[in-house]
Amino acid sequence: MLTDDERAFYLRPSRASDLGAGGPPDELPADPGELALLVRGLMMHPVETEWRFAEEIPAGRLASDPDTRYAADILRLVLARDPAPLTRPRRLADRFVGTCRDFALLHSALLRHTGTPARIRCGYATYLVRDFHEDHWVTEYWDETRGWTLADAQVLGDPVAALAEKERYEIPFDPLRVPRDRFLVAGDAWRACRTGRRDPLTFGVSVLQALRGLPEVQGNLVKDVAALNRVEVLPWDGWGLAEAVPELLGGADYAVLDAAAEASSSAGFDRLRELYRTYEGLRAPRMIVSHSAYAGEHQVLLPAEAA
Repeated sequence: MLTDDERAFYLRPSRASDLGAGGPPDELPADPGELALLVRGLMMHPVETEWRFAEEIPAGRLASDPDTRYAADILRLVLARDPAPLTRPRRLADRFVGTCRDFALLHSALLRHTGTPARIRCGYATYLVRDFHEDHWVTEYWDETRGWTLADAQVLGDPVAALAEKERYEIPFDPLRVPRDRFLVAGDAWRACRTGRRDPLTFGVSVLQALRGLPEVQGNLVKDVAALNRVEVLPWDGWGLAEAVPELLGGADYAVLDAAAEASSSAGFDRLRELYRTYEGLRAPRMIVSHSAYAGEHQVLLPAEAA
C-alpha cells in the first residue's frame, strides 16, 4: 500500500506535469485506460508516422514539438491547432509530434489531475524491436488492486476509425498492464547488465550504434531516479552521473548507481528521496545540457522544483 506521503507526492503535479492554472479546459475521464486513449489521439511519434500511418510530418513540426518540456505547453500546441475538446482525437496533421517520453508525461499529468497517483518510468521495452531492449519511457500509475502498474499509451490502437493504419504495433498483452518482464525499468536493466545476466549491447536505441551499452543504461537510470522524484526531463538531457564516462567512475560512484538501481527497482520511496537529495551526481541541477537532435546541443535552465 502507498503511504500517505507517497500518495500525495505522486498526485501533486511537478513543474513538467503541471497543466497550468485551472487545468485542462474540458471535463476529463478519470479511468487510466480512457486517458491513455485520449493521449494517443492527441499525439504521434515522429518515427511511426510513415510506417504506421503512411503520412508525412507537417513542415516545421519537428522544430517546434519534440523539445517541448512541459505538459501545459503540449496542450497549448494541441489546442492551437484544433480547439476541439481534448476528448476528441485529432487528425494526424493537427497532433503534437512527441517521443515516448511525451506520451508518458501527458498521460501521467492527466492521471494526477484526475486523482490517480502516477509517474514516468525510464527503461527498456522488449516488445518494440525483436531481440533488443529498446530505450523507451512509459507511465506507471497506482491501481488499488494491482499496485503500481505500467501502461504504454503510445502502442495503443489509434482511436480515429477513419485513419487506415498501415501497420500496428504487435503487442501480445494489454498495453495498459505491461508485464514487468516486457519492460525493464532502468534499475533492473542496470543490475542485469552489471551482473552479466544481460548483454549491455542489447540495450539502447536500436538504430543508433553509438547509443547502446552500459553508458546508455547508466544515463537512463539517473533519469529514472529523477522522474521518480518528479523531475521529468527530456530523453536527451544530461548532467552528472547521467553522462559520466564509465571508465572515469570510481567505486563510490558505482555504489551510488547500484543503490539507486536497487531503490528504483523496488520502488523504495523514502530511499529514493534520500538518494536524490543526498548525491549531487544523481540530482538534476538547475542548469543541464540538452543533446537534442532537433534543436542542437544547448544549455537549459530548469525551473526550481517543489519539495
